[in-house]
Amino acid sequence: MIKVDLITGFLGAGKTTFLDGYVRYLVSKGQRVAIIENDFGAVNVDMMLLSDFIKENCTIEMIAGACDAHCHARRFKTKLIALGMQGFDRVIIEPSGIYDVDEFFDVIREEPLERWYETGSVISIVDATMNRNMSKETKYIFATQLLCAGSILVSKSESDSDRQEMITFLNDVLEESGGKRRVDDVVIMKPWGELDTDDYEKMAQSGYKSDVISKMWFDKREEYTSLYYMNHDFDRDKIKEIIDKLFESDEYGHIHRVKGFIGDENGWFSVNVTRDSFSIQPSGEGQKVIIVIGEKLIEEKIGVLFG
Repeated sequence: MIKVDLITGFLGAGKTTFLDGYVRYLVSKGQRVAIIENDFGAVNVDMMLLSDFIKENCTIEMIAGACDAHCHARRFKTKLIALGMQGFDRVIIEPSGIYDVDEFFDVIREEPLERWYETGSVISIVDATMNRNMSKETKYIFATQLLCAGSILVSKSESDSDRQEMITFLNDVLEESGGKRRVDDVVIMKPWGELDTDDYEKMAQSGYKSDVISKMWFDKREEYTSLYYMNHDFDRDKIKEIIDKLFESDEYGHIHRVKGFIGDENGWFSVNVTRDSFSIQPSGEGQKVIIVIGEKLIEEKIGVLFG
């Protein structure tokens, strides 16, 4: 059977960066790997970022934005059916940072998928610098990402000296959300440059856990917004000026992440910014698009910044 992994993590946690090392490890073992970029957005910037560094023995597919969650689940199932007939050893799902993990298990257990696929590992990426003053909706989503994780990999941490404090924080989030599990033995906290084959193998074999919390019903499309600004001509100085203003205060809403591409005579550059990190890096390909993601965004004010 084909193993299917789920890589979860809140907005800007570092899922795409993790996939670089994880997929290279799996391919080095001779596995044929497919990645599904499973997002609600109409323009999938992360897919373009992945295609820049993952090419050999790996296929990347995208599920475009859908009109509602049921439509999104149907497209997810259709994509898995198509991949199931192509002889892959492992399929890896990288969903949106606000993805409902229940959808993953619901779809995988449907016919005919349950005859072709078995659940591999659920790996949750946690940003060590994330804002811990979360809304109740964000805390719920974050808890669902921790709930079933066989491995929890902490990003943006330089050492494991704060490991116990991080474990306490994660256990508190689960307890406040009604979960009974504890994550003491599944947290990996080390500089990502020091991750080795043993670490990747441990995550690949970590499986998943079973626990439940009370479902919180809310419309993600109302609570979380993605605003797209396309066909712009911003240079690096101008886009940095705009992004700095977005994160200065909450007058534009609560910004979680800004990502996309800018281009000039020197080529394409990927833009990836959270409250605690700012990156503009050369990219092999791109599209003139900047995406602002956050809670309760003030579209009119943000639109003024982008002209």
